Amino acid sequence: MSDTPTITQRPTILVVDDEPLNLQLVRNVLHADYRLIFAKDGRSALTLASTVAPDLILLDVMMPGLTGYEVCRTLKADERTRHVPVIFVTALADQADEALGLECGAVDYITKPISAAIMKARVRTHLSLVRIEELQATRMEAIRCLGTAAEYKDNETGLHVIRMSQYAHVLALAAGYGAAQADDVLHAAPMHDIGKIGVPDAILQKPGKLTEAEREVMKEHPRIGAEIIGNHPSSLFRTARTIALTHHEKWDGSGYPNGLAGADIPHVGRIVALADVFDALTSARPYKPAWPVEDALEFIRSESGTHFDPALVDLLTQCLPQMLEIKARWAERDEKSPAG
Repeated sequence: MSDTPTITQRPTILVVDDEPLNLQLVRNVLHADYRLIFAKDGRSALTLASTVAPDLILLDVMMPGLTGYEVCRTLKADERTRHVPVIFVTALADQADEALGLECGAVDYITKPISAAIMKARVRTHLSLVRIEELQATRMEAIRCLGTAAEYKDNETGLHVIRMSQYAHVLALAAGYGAAQADDVLHAAPMHDIGKIGVPDAILQKPGKLTEAEREVMKEHPRIGAEIIGNHPSSLFRTARTIALTHHEKWDGSGYPNGLAGADIPHVGRIVALADVFDALTSARPYKPAWPVEDALEFIRSESGTHFDPALVDLLTQCLPQMLEIKARWAERDEKSPAG
């Protein structure tokens, strides 16, 4: 077998126009950098888009049969092609035409006659955005998988990760976080217990009470989690590291690993601490049945100002309808305990 590295395949662009001269013009501009496929009508374009899976589509508007607008609407209605960016390339230069194209789901609108420099720049920009979105989606999936792995090691289920991160997202929004900040919480929260990967199974899965020495080992999992996540410049990974390190701190300073208290505990750590406990109490575990929601709330209120940030406990009560909706949506298959 050859050890020669595989050359990265060039992005594929579907070019749709009923005029052969226009197809040739686009070919002259883009063929050196991209793999081009061509269609002369809307029906052929739809077939190619669903079978070839192009990275981007350059689409004329005025064509026999289906117009470009109709083709674009069909592409965006199909799960297989809705993610493919569409750029209209057309002689229709009125603002109303451009607005209609964007309403149909296109990401850009280039008017003829074609400027080679503009076409190259627009294509390069939108393909870069596609790669960024793919990278973001891949990163999110990696975070989800790692978080789920930690839960399974601890005899939990992946649904716990989903529920508690959704609870944390609701609390973050209620606490005044912006949409982007709250999304970071949503996507980072599944990493909260990643440090359990570094705890011996004999301790993590011990059926009985832990010894003092074993408890000290267990208390190291927040530090291990922070080390696993590392110091990454992105806000998402900074949030994940903070959550992993601080979600076992308590409002009165009796938590671990650093014994932080009150406002010294990062706010996101306080949010995840509450979301994690709320789900743990209201979900069945191998060692206990699920608590009724009212019993869980009573316990959490009793720990307000001791374990939990009092302001967040109040927000949890206010957000209870949303919490119960999440709990029902992501319920365990065999869960039979009442919701309240």
